[in-house]
Order: sequence, then C-alpha cells, then structure tokens
Amino acid sequence: MKKSDRYLKWVQWSEEDNAYIGKCPDLITGIHGDDPVKLYNELCETVEDVINHFEVEGRILPVPRTRPMQEVV
Repeated sequence: MKKSDRYLKWVQWSEEDNAYIGKCPDLITGIHGDDPVKLYNELCETVEDVINHFEVEGRILPVPRTRPMQEVV
C-alpha cells in the first residue's frame, strides 16, 4: 500500500464553481477541472507530490483523519 492510499480522496461536482472539485482534506484544500476521471488522476498525482515534499523537507505527514462513515449514529 502506498502512503497516499491512507488519505481519502474524492471528486464532486460544484454548482457554485461550475466545475468538478477534487479533494483530499488531510493534505490539500482541492483542485478543479472539467473531466472527473482526469481530475481524480491529477488529484492522486498532487497528493503524491505533497507527500514527497513532506519527506524531502523531513516533515512528518499529517495523520489521516477524514474517513467516510467513521461513526454511524
């Protein structure tokens, strides 16, 4: 398993932005685009780049906290 697999990533349509938004809230605020499949691939690459940057800088990666259905009431 890659380190990036620990972080939740998703793409959703934004009416406000009139574009798809790719999110990984534990590492980045988001990226946007017109094609959801292409955007998800770009999001995965961006997350990998962020992780590599943390490692090069000797910084500790944030603990993955965003999880769907973490607690069902």
